[in-house]
Amino acid sequence: MSLDAVLSRIDNDLPEAMDRLLDLLRIPSISTDPAYNASCDAAAAWLVADLNSLGITTEKRETPGHPMVVGHVEGPDPHLLFYGHYDVQPVDPLDLWDNDPFDPKIEETVKGTVIRGRGSSDDKGQLMTFIEACRAWKAEHGSLPCKLTFFLEGEEESGSPSLVPFMKKNAEELNSDIALICDTGLFESKTPAIVTMLRGLLGEEITITGPNVDLHSGMYGGVAINPLRVLSRIIAALHDDQGRITVPGFYDGVPELSDEMEAQWQGLAFDHVNFLGDVGLSQPAGEQDRTPLEMIWSRPTCEVNGIWGGYTGDGFKTVLPSKAQAKISFRLVGDQDPLVIRDNFRAMVRDMLPDDCDVSFEGHGASKASMTQTSDPSFEAARKALSDEWHVPAAYVGCGGSIPIAGFFQDILGTTPMLVGFGKDDDAIHSPNEKYDVESFHKGIRSWARILAALTT
Repeated sequence: MSLDAVLSRIDNDLPEAMDRLLDLLRIPSISTDPAYNASCDAAAAWLVADLNSLGITTEKRETPGHPMVVGHVEGPDPHLLFYGHYDVQPVDPLDLWDNDPFDPKIEETVKGTVIRGRGSSDDKGQLMTFIEACRAWKAEHGSLPCKLTFFLEGEEESGSPSLVPFMKKNAEELNSDIALICDTGLFESKTPAIVTMLRGLLGEEITITGPNVDLHSGMYGGVAINPLRVLSRIIAALHDDQGRITVPGFYDGVPELSDEMEAQWQGLAFDHVNFLGDVGLSQPAGEQDRTPLEMIWSRPTCEVNGIWGGYTGDGFKTVLPSKAQAKISFRLVGDQDPLVIRDNFRAMVRDMLPDDCDVSFEGHGASKASMTQTSDPSFEAARKALSDEWHVPAAYVGCGGSIPIAGFFQDILGTTPMLVGFGKDDDAIHSPNEKYDVESFHKGIRSWARILAALTT
């Protein structure tokens, strides 16, 4: 089969592909707000119709939340599954958008032409790169090159509450050799990458209670316990002077980088000075014996995401608060067990409580990290395909964030995930004025066509 013909078709049909993406972007499929339930349903229906138009047997599958879109193509091995999500983040604060977030525009910027609108990068633009690659392949060859399953969800931005039950119920149908996930980006906005490490996530909210009411600091200061002081001491104790996390057993299951992966990461010449400088910082603040890339991609973290208690309004109010609260998150790697870490963290907090204080905890999710072994020849084939398209050697990289779906494919379906995306660091996902470079969209489509060819020959 001629790959060149498919690539030429992609180039020639780019205007029509962009029009289709703009149509999808106009649907305000905000999954977190029930006011947009009908729009989420409309986005699912749009995708069903589009995939069916390509001869892909597709249907909208109901869940307790927003529907899944599932499509199938029969063909020879390998069996590839493509995952993406059609829901988007809320648009607040609306006044910071230059235009209506659901009236997408093609704009010229100093860095090039971009597609501006909510969901353009996360994840509708990325999702459509794969569909458009399939469209061009079908147009040139009359059929797609292998057995394919399309699995598109509408709750990724709201925690995917229906995802795991749906995957377990339909495991046999969704089982495949490789799960392709397009929800990542280029390294430093220029190097194509396959993400092989994703950190897990554990969220904890703690409330420390001392006196049964707020107290006057003149009458009770010094003699009464102050929950904010107790909480501050606990938070300060979570790290030692070298940046290591002190929760007992925290580093159990944390692997060291292989020599091969460490060498490849060093070859990326990551500029941590500019990375930190862009946000007004200068010094890496994590484990002092680790490189900045290790801190971001392959080392676990403990961060305080919020702390409050007492009086925080205008002016001054001299009280000892009855309660002090904090939200703390842990990014996890390797084989760290989030439930064990939760138990150990809570035990550590309880052990540090003085008399007259109680503590309560509220969990906010617990997911393990996921790692993909690149020994499967498909990974080198895909890496070469990306290198050929971008004229830059593609890299295996880690990701500081958490994409639980990758681990679900491994744990529930026994399927190897392959994460390839074309977003850029300045795409402003989840923020006002989100955009997706036309170059990312165009070369993303071409990249998937090359990967399809590489995995099926």
